[in-house]
Amino acid sequence: QVQLVESGGGLVQAGGSLRLSCVASGISVNYMGWYRHAPGKQRELVADIRSGGHTNHADSVKGRFTISRDNGKSTVYLQMNNLKPDDTGVYYCNAEGYNSSWDPVVVWGPGTLVTVSS
Repeated sequence: QVQLVESGGGLVQAGGSLRLSCVASGISVNYMGWYRHAPGKQRELVADIRSGGHTNHADSVKGRFTISRDNGKSTVYLQMNNLKPDDTGVYYCNAEGYNSSWDPVVVWGPGTLVTVSS
């Protein structure tokens, strides 16, 4: 069964830090990314990482957030520093790759809530 399990969300004051984790199972991953859905806004890409290690970060989080991946554990992390109230939202992990039958799959995690207080 293809599955993503996220953890690490919570309530933090502005200027604080959080680290999100996403563990993938049942999938050979080519791509993993973090997206967020803020109140009143559309879901947006925060950062992603490809199998070769190339990363991409949204302009709004560059210099504050860092995506990384532990290939041996099929886990992707999002280190979030200097958090701002505008970073508040539900953060979703996304993965693309192949299942055990080598069928292409795209899977989303259930989301983890990040709340940044001013």
